[in-house]
Formats: sequence, C-alpha cells, structure tokens
Amino acid sequence: METKSLEDFYRETATLFPEGVTKEIGHFNVFKTEEVHAKFRKSIKPVMPYNRRAYYKISLIRGRNRAEYADKVIDIETNALLFATPKIPYHWVPLDDEQSGYFCIFTSDFLVSGKSGVVLDELPIFHPGGYPVFQLTAEAVEDLMYIFQKMAKELESSYAYKYDLLRTYVLELIHYGQKLQPASAVQAGHTASARVASLFVELLERQFPIESPHQRLALRTAKDYADRLAVHVNHLNKVLKEKTGKTTTDLISSRILQEAKILLKQTDWTISEIAFSLGFEEVAHFSNFFKKQTTLAPLVFRA
Repeated sequence: METKSLEDFYRETATLFPEGVTKEIGHFNVFKTEEVHAKFRKSIKPVMPYNRRAYYKISLIRGRNRAEYADKVIDIETNALLFATPKIPYHWVPLDDEQSGYFCIFTSDFLVSGKSGVVLDELPIFHPGGYPVFQLTAEAVEDLMYIFQKMAKELESSYAYKYDLLRTYVLELIHYGQKLQPASAVQAGHTASARVASLFVELLERQFPIESPHQRLALRTAKDYADRLAVHVNHLNKVLKEKTGKTTTDLISSRILQEAKILLKQTDWTISEIAFSLGFEEVAHFSNFFKKQTTLAPLVFRA
C-alpha cells in the first residue's frame, strides 16, 4: 500500500495543480465530480486503488459507487456524503458512468493556518474505525450542493480573505456530517485524554496570530504547556502521541513554523524581530530551526 500525495492526485486525474493555491499556507481545492470523472476515465488507472491519501477529502456523491475499506464494503446507490482521512485507506470504484456532484480536498495545515484551533483527527467524523459515508435526502443534497457551489465560486474570486471564508465552508461541511452520525459516535472520545489534547490545542492556538514584533510567545516548550495544564510532561507527550501521532515538541514546532512562514510572507519585519516574537533568543537559532524544517533560510523563503 502506497501513500498518495497531492501531486499524485493531480497527475492521476489529469488535473492541473493550481499555482495560486500553493501560495497559501496549506492546500485547498474544490472540483465538480463529472469533470474530473471524465478525465479520470481516460487515464491509465480507471479506479482509485487501495491506498492512503496524504490529504483530507469531502465528497458529495451523486451516482453508483463502491467504497472498499479493509474489513467492509459500502455500496452507494446515489446521493451520499463521504469523509476521507489520511489515516483510513480505502479503494474507490465508480459503478457507472453517471457521476456528478462535488468534492474538495485539503490538508490539515489549511485549517490550522486559519487559527481555528481545529485538530481534524480529534473530530468524531474523522475518528479511526468509522466509515463516514452517509446516505442523503433530496433536501440534504440541495443544502450541500449550495455549500460546494459557494466554495467553487469563492475559489475563483479575487477577495483578499477568501481562504478564511473557504475554511468556514469546510467546517460547515464537517459539522453537517457530524450531525448525520449517531449521537453515540459524536459523543465518543470525550475522555480525560481527549480533554487534555483539546486544552493543549487551545493553549497553543491562543498565542496566535503574532500581530506585533513586540508580542512574544509565552509558552515555548513542552514543559511550559504541561505546567499550565497541571500534568506531567511525559503524560502530555503520551496523550498527544496517541491522538495525533506527533510529540508535543513536534506539534509546537509545526505551529511555530506555520506562523514563521506567515510572518515572512505577509510582513516586512526583520528576521530578528520575527525570531524574537517566536521565542528564539538568537537569530541564528531561528535560522537554524527554519532551515532544518524547510531546507531554506528565512530570507530565501521570503524571496
């Protein structure tokens, strides 16, 4: 089993990788199913094989299809909403040529960059072990078509804050799906560990955005967060590792890196000012951190 990247998706569906989207932090795009399906039928592979995808996908399905998971097969006659996560591999088989609807693809960074504090894998709709495919009423299809149509229209607009609006639409789809789940599924996971993970994310996101060179991160290390949450640093690390697959330090570094990219691209602050605001004592420490994460020096990334 392979992991399919965004580049793989665009190549296999004979769809152009959008240049403008890659300039944003994270990735988002929306498609009309019939247009992609027409191209996909002409490609070498007529179906999407059993693989992990390195991105999230929400699909409004109108047509006969089959979703094959490791231990379950779901036949879709028509009108369904499907949520796909990188953690759950599946095999997608169109059963006829009459395919329509919409779907969007996005990375976790896309929502995080909006300062929403959303950890996708914490949401019930993306919990491992589930099969989030929901049959829809005609009324639900109209509701969802309207959301996807707004996405497609907004993506083509020149509105300066369109990606903030698109994040709102993605969250609207997610909550629409979660309301279709049984109440027991939505309530699952509200354990002490889930609360610790949720509070960690809240503390982390509360420090952003950095709006002034004089603003500085108050919480910088795993121990800082553990002390604020009144838990041992090893317990915090264990919880976050189980929930996200990443260590506390990894999550903190990832969020600092995202903010660093935003500040480098969207402000005229000096590298020294950015380094200070992100909690680095020396400019060299920040430069080494940034280069280690991206292979680029901060000034090269800015250029």
